Amino acid sequence: MTRRIALALVLLTAAVLIAAVVPLALGAIAHERDAFVQDTVTTANSIASLAKETLENHGDGRALSAAMHDAEHNGDEVLVLNRGGYPVPELSRGEPVNPAWHRLQAEAAGQNGPATELTKNAVIVVETILGSGKLSGTQIGTVVFERPTTVLNQNIADLWLYLSALGGGALVAAVLVAIYLARWVSRPLARLDAAAGKIADGDLTVRTQPGYGPPELRRMAATFNMMAGRLETLVHGHRAMLADASHQLRTPLTALRLRLDLLATDAAPATAAELAGAQEEIARLSRLVDGLLATARAEALTEQLETIDVVEAVAERVSAWQPVADGHDVKLITDVGGDSRRDGGGDQPMVALGAGHLEQILDNLIDNAIGAIGAAGAGGGTVRISVVNGENGPTLTVADDGPGMTPQERSRAFLRFTTGSQNGTGLGLAIVHRLVTANGGAIRLADTPGGGLTVEIEFLSPTEP
Repeated sequence: MTRRIALALVLLTAAVLIAAVVPLALGAIAHERDAFVQDTVTTANSIASLAKETLENHGDGRALSAAMHDAEHNGDEVLVLNRGGYPVPELSRGEPVNPAWHRLQAEAAGQNGPATELTKNAVIVVETILGSGKLSGTQIGTVVFERPTTVLNQNIADLWLYLSALGGGALVAAVLVAIYLARWVSRPLARLDAAAGKIADGDLTVRTQPGYGPPELRRMAATFNMMAGRLETLVHGHRAMLADASHQLRTPLTALRLRLDLLATDAAPATAAELAGAQEEIARLSRLVDGLLATARAEALTEQLETIDVVEAVAERVSAWQPVADGHDVKLITDVGGDSRRDGGGDQPMVALGAGHLEQILDNLIDNAIGAIGAAGAGGGTVRISVVNGENGPTLTVADDGPGMTPQERSRAFLRFTTGSQNGTGLGLAIVHRLVTANGGAIRLADTPGGGLTVEIEFLSPTEP
């Protein structure tokens, strides 16, 4: 932001300077050139008047000699021509270098005034000397006057240097002011952004400093701190409620299960069957309570993110679930090959998730897949778990060959208590969905080729520090 604001202000200042200073400089230069040419013409007129007196009266020309001496001292070249167009040696000082005076001589003869030309190196003035008296209106000579533009060029260069220094100083001032204003605005915003990032990572104790920047940003910082405080209170209260609910709900269920076990010990067969049914309902209620608590924890996701190796987590959870799969005659197959789309295809797929979240995701997906295959009653099946590196991060796929889901069931699969199994709670995919999306990932459901359900999860790679 600081660079963008500074660049915008510098460009605006530069545009204003160019629009205002350049025309002013060009006008000043044109005025300087006109004044220089006019001064040269005046000097040439003076010399022409003195030369006229000398040529008409055949005087000694002392005044003309003094004027020409001054001209020579200033570096000017003066050439006095007679009526035939030939130089008068005793009335000339040097000879104009620029041959353009020959053309100007013809122009001056045909007009009532001097002919002038400004070049890069000199100003040339050619003026016709007209006689008076009997020779009135008759050309009796010509004065060719050439003045170097060294002084003019130096004045123009000094003017450009002055204006460039003025413009550069203005640009430097604009940069300094822009940097100060940009930092005045961007620093409080950077603090807000850093504080928001830390809260998003789970640190609810972070607060920003409200006493810096414009009044609007100060009010925003104060409002942010108020929001963070209330959020911290709500999350801590929610966590406390979860802990209390976990204790208060599980304790009576455990006690009820123990009492039913005691009653079933000496009960008649018919009563024992009823008690077994009650125990199954208590077990189902326990699973439901555990699922609700897990869902609530997923929705209240504020844990610090950790960088986790997906392949290692998959291997660990598959090893833990292998006995359960063997008991249901289900094969757990893993495919954790790399993907050549990423530079260095051998890189391990890594994700940034809260502590235990990837394990919870895998547990729910594997449990659902094994349960779906068992509910189908097909006498065994296969669950394939694969991990590949994608362009944005790792992709985890869990595919089973169970009964699968209809399109209507897949559209509602991430809602609570939606299940295609009579023994399920309908919370497994809801928990997975909330854990994945809360960490910036995406989850999709599809049919497995040949039958079954495929769950595909795209994670984001950990951001570089």
